[in-house]
Amino acid sequence: MSRKPVITGAGLGLRRSFIDELSADFPTSISFMEVAPENWIDVGGRFAVALEKATSQAPLVCHGLSLNLGGLAPIDEAFVHRVKHFLETFCVAHYSEHLSYCGDEGHLYDLMPIPFTPAAITHVVDRIKRVQDILGRSIAVENVSYYAAPGKSMSEIEFLNTVLEQADCQLLLDVNNVYVNSVNHKYDPEEFLKALPGQRIAYGHIAGHYNEADDLLVDTHGADVVDPVWLLLEKAYNHFGAFPTLLERDFNIPSIADLLVEVDQIHSIQSKFTASQELRV
Repeated sequence: MSRKPVITGAGLGLRRSFIDELSADFPTSISFMEVAPENWIDVGGRFAVALEKATSQAPLVCHGLSLNLGGLAPIDEAFVHRVKHFLETFCVAHYSEHLSYCGDEGHLYDLMPIPFTPAAITHVVDRIKRVQDILGRSIAVENVSYYAAPGKSMSEIEFLNTVLEQADCQLLLDVNNVYVNSVNHKYDPEEFLKALPGQRIAYGHIAGHYNEADDLLVDTHGADVVDPVWLLLEKAYNHFGAFPTLLERDFNIPSIADLLVEVDQIHSIQSKFTASQELRV
């Protein structure tokens, strides 16, 4: 198996709507790309050709949609083995999933919150460890947006940090989710960031959201990144260093040129901290 690449810089979520354009003239500003393996496993034809061409230009990471880490149904181990083959075929740097559940007797087509309880920690940690055993690698779990916390007996940050430590897994730090949750659940987003284990950050996400009300934001990945989220990303870099960060856009997808404006914004913020580090060396 080929050695996993090290990702750096600013990435872009790869979508079928623009993969042909991207493959034809790959922008140098895209340092890495991300796909959901569920959407690409066993894909053939022109999309398979375009994926191979795009991944020859920049490293790939995978962000899963259906592992169902918090669910009660048994882990679909056959699916995990298929994911393993995909990761090895494309020399994928990181495989991440949502710290949530998305299925029971069938797929729920949504990301539901895991109760913040000790019992839920034990449950999800066992499932993460089983996935890691099958894959033969550590996975990253993403801090998710949530709109209710049923059965909560501890804080979000305590739950997340305990899962990361007990499962000995990595963190996919979604900065927009931190901001959305801080508004919806009324906490200080910067204090939340500072409480995270920076050494476990594999890479980060940044995205747009929808303002339902002053006190209700909805994580949609369907709009431009707003200024408070850019500022929070800068604060995250100030605390942890400029970790690799990927732009997510799933709906209302604009032109490649418009997406690259935001990718370049990530690079611009990262450069402040790269330059500062170089000056200290």
